[in-house]
Amino acid sequence: MQAIPQPSTPTTEQELLERAQQLAGLTLGELADLAGIIPPPDLKRDKGWVGQLLEWHLGATAGSKPVPDFIELGIELKTIPIGYNGKPLETTFVCVAPLIGVQGLRWETSHIRHKLSHVLWIPVEGERDIPLSDRHMGSPLLWRPSPDEEAQLKQDWEELMDMIVLGHVEQITARHGEVLQLRPKAANSKALTEAYGANGQPIKTLPRGFYLKTNFTADLLSRYFI
Repeated sequence: MQAIPQPSTPTTEQELLERAQQLAGLTLGELADLAGIIPPPDLKRDKGWVGQLLEWHLGATAGSKPVPDFIELGIELKTIPIGYNGKPLETTFVCVAPLIGVQGLRWETSHIRHKLSHVLWIPVEGERDIPLSDRHMGSPLLWRPSPDEEAQLKQDWEELMDMIVLGHVEQITARHGEVLQLRPKAANSKALTEAYGANGQPIKTLPRGFYLKTNFTADLLSRYFI
């Protein structure tokens, strides 16, 4: 395939959705060829490669900035690796969690709520026995949380943030939260950041990220696609 120029930024939700629909059924190898990119052999050292490839094809401009991928539309792009059974293979990273200066933070004005207020989900074949270049794109889904979904997310977020405020960040495990979890997010164990200890004293700990649990994303996909 001949490489094409990067598409312009979509100006409407409909344009973005139509663009994503045109990618459905193509393989990652085909998309990489069109973009003039050589795919990595696997995702061990290139975890964000699939998302970056799709950002290129869809005209996203945010890059690594802490704003939605499609800034003007307020839409976040999330790829979701799917198994042979049609269910997500892993949790979905949303954003880094604040560990200091968190008193008084509210769900309604939180970064995570902003990120999840409008999401373009794109399922991608994710089974490890399928070579990366041969994995197919699925049909996209533009999603806003329902009142019930938002209530679930808010409850988990408030419980996790309460533990952070009380200095219990080190006690939080992936089992906390029904649909949202908090867990370490760092390239290596030396990348420490500040947090509160149990007595309010500053401590050093690994950065943490918010992740959507697979039960949440599986329910979301099953409602829309089955």
